Amino acid sequence: MGAVDRATLLAAFDAELRPGLFKDYGPNGLQVEGREKIRKIVSGVTASRALIDAAVAAGADAIFVHHGLFWRGQSGCVTGWMKERLKRLLAHEVNLFAYHLPLDAHPTLGNNAQLGERLGLRTTARFGEQELGFLGEVVSGGGGGGGGGGALADAGALAARVEQVLARSVTLVGPVRGAVERVAWCSGGAQGYFEAAIEAGAQAFITGEISEPQAHLARECGVSFLACGHHATERYGAPAMAAHVAAQYGIEHEFIDIENPA
Repeated sequence: MGAVDRATLLAAFDAELRPGLFKDYGPNGLQVEGREKIRKIVSGVTASRALIDAAVAAGADAIFVHHGLFWRGQSGCVTGWMKERLKRLLAHEVNLFAYHLPLDAHPTLGNNAQLGERLGLRTTARFGEQELGFLGEVVSGGGGGGGGGGALADAGALAARVEQVLARSVTLVGPVRGAVERVAWCSGGAQGYFEAAIEAGAQAFITGEISEPQAHLARECGVSFLACGHHATERYGAPAMAAHVAAQYGIEHEFIDIENPA
């Protein structure tokens, strides 16, 4: 395998993800500087201590994640869990790249695009703040890609498909009966996009989490709400993007999924 300069890799990620277009909750890009030459990159969902340790054990020079270390409003003190994570990255000179909303939004390699492909949903429009929400139609037979438009028998059938793909249980609130053709989705903690999804004409909305208001809205508006797990819905963008960029420069890539029930 080859090697690539840190600055070149950062420029490649920035070119794909265009972080300057987004108003985000933390810094996107290189969050922790490590060694200059990168031969292997490990991708994961969150820059947890477990992921950092696994990446070090795997011989990674860089880590690419959706959830980085630094967020707006957090304490600036390097103590406790923050100290432990930074200590490992710095001691082993591992670079940390993190992209939050830009990775959700990428039209082909992002969290939402990859989730929709796996669930057999073809994107037809975008909605919501910063157009992070995806709206689409059910593809006949599922699995994404080609095929004509189709419909699922009801929201229960949609929930069963999601459970099979994500290998976890789903919380379904709202109407269960009636064919489902138009589905909206936004990965992670996007329950606040539910009203925009309703306005966009969705019959069902898929996201990671549910809060108290959404249960009432689902029942009152006749649109099904599926809470499918924050981590579970955001497992696909980081490895897709990291693998894509790694292939451009002939460097090694490995996805490490740290189990998380959320």
